Amino acid sequence: MTIMQKFLWLIVTLGNFSAGFLYIQSPSVFSLILLLVTMLYSVIGLYDVFYSRHSLNRLYPVVAYLRYFLESFRVEIQQYFIANNTEELPFNREQRTLVYRRAKNELDTIAFGTQRNLLEDNYLSLWHSLSPVHIKETAKKVLIGGDSCKQPYLASYLNISAMSFGSLSNNAIEAFNLGAKKAGCYHNTGEGGASPYHLKHGGDVVWQLGTGLFGCRDENGRFDPVNFKKTAVLPQIKMIEIKLSQGAKPGHGGVLPKAKITDEIARIRHISKDKDCISPAVNPECTTPKELLSFIEQLRELSGGKPIGFKLCIGNPAEFLSLCKAMLETGITPDFITVDGAEGGTGAAPVEFSNRLGLICLEGVSIVHNALIGVGLRDNIKIIASGKTASSFELLSKIAAGADIVNAARTMMLAIGCIQSRHCNTNRCPTGIATQDPARAKAIDVEVKSERVKYFHDNTLASFFELVGSMGLDDPTKLEPQMVKRRSPYGTQMSMGSLVAPLPPRVLVDETVTDETWKLWWQACSADKFYVDDLFILKALEFNQVRRTQPLVH
Repeated sequence: MTIMQKFLWLIVTLGNFSAGFLYIQSPSVFSLILLLVTMLYSVIGLYDVFYSRHSLNRLYPVVAYLRYFLESFRVEIQQYFIANNTEELPFNREQRTLVYRRAKNELDTIAFGTQRNLLEDNYLSLWHSLSPVHIKETAKKVLIGGDSCKQPYLASYLNISAMSFGSLSNNAIEAFNLGAKKAGCYHNTGEGGASPYHLKHGGDVVWQLGTGLFGCRDENGRFDPVNFKKTAVLPQIKMIEIKLSQGAKPGHGGVLPKAKITDEIARIRHISKDKDCISPAVNPECTTPKELLSFIEQLRELSGGKPIGFKLCIGNPAEFLSLCKAMLETGITPDFITVDGAEGGTGAAPVEFSNRLGLICLEGVSIVHNALIGVGLRDNIKIIASGKTASSFELLSKIAAGADIVNAARTMMLAIGCIQSRHCNTNRCPTGIATQDPARAKAIDVEVKSERVKYFHDNTLASFFELVGSMGLDDPTKLEPQMVKRRSPYGTQMSMGSLVAPLPPRVLVDETVTDETWKLWWQACSADKFYVDDLFILKALEFNQVRRTQPLVH
């Protein structure tokens, strides 16, 4: 036995002896309780020393449980008592407080100046105008729908991003949908299908078709046009979004833990309750660029001409350009493209996938925006940005990077009471939002929380329009990447637009592009496949090696 074990054993032995002697000398409830406690301590200690699988318990019997107890609420201790206002991730206290205040329609100003280091590397800021203006009322909505769309949709600049029933509780979904109706924005269903709770209150809905095709799949997991049409023609369904990949876990299908799968969810998704629901990494109907565009055309016809688009996280830019080539060859274009950033969140994601794969939202939006300009298709396709939007500035920066509108998910969850406990994948969400436990979910008052969704939406947009006006612009569509400034490591400010080389219209199609990176991507991509061959990878490595030897020019 170790010295610590011997010491603890001595204490326990003395405690048992003392408690027993006290009870014999003076029988009472107190002495009986003391005897039982010391005996229980001894029994647990014996089990720990001889049978426990944990090294700590064997070395420090009973006392080791104190460590496990403290560790169980380490996150809460860090969040409530240690972290300052600007250092937590994914959302710091300043961001969460801003969302809470706007959702409650309370004062959202700060006192005594900023707590941010305005000189830190990569800090983003704006140049204001000495002649601020008001945003035109006609410029506060965005029309989505290309030439082939028969039912275009007038969208808000800020909307509720994809969150599935299954990942979230029924009351949370209802609060979002009723809030969307009150706010005049749309509510994305997430990949779990259009559940009754998405449709109950009549809020505008974007139906997402995930790689599992939930809500429109046959017995073999393939697309069922009959089931799709039944839902797609509903008046609440305003747009349909095909999910190719997700920012928090690109290259990995959606994950719904078995603990969250109820009879109702299994019925809606047409899945088993006996195992985790893991969606395929690749949509079975969209394995090539041309297959995706053909699928878009099929959905557009079945839905009666509603806007159809797709969602992806940008990885290899050449693979997105393969889609652009396919659009040019087939003449089929989506009505919108949702660009999900690697900083996005999800209820369950492998650590390495969430930490290491994909481009952040601003980079992804810049690439998609420039690529569509380079092939002459930007005017026909709207870009929706999705990835960590807590403030009006974060909304503005995505629009400036090239997006037309923005989706927000986790901040909408914060608006209805999420406390960032990070238990979304356990079915033990303390606020009743990311759980299927009915006892927890019933804590969400749908009417009250829907008002908070509305307030957060309205107050964030009001600040956004005021921020745009402070730059001397009367229309958010006039925002440009160079209007957002990034602090360089040298202390100077550089344009955010310098992250991705801007392309003039149609230079890729006309093959007049001079930027070597874009030229390499365009040469490597194919309309018939997404992946690029080994030759491209070798060329890219060689090109990047050359670039590293050249001075960086801003």
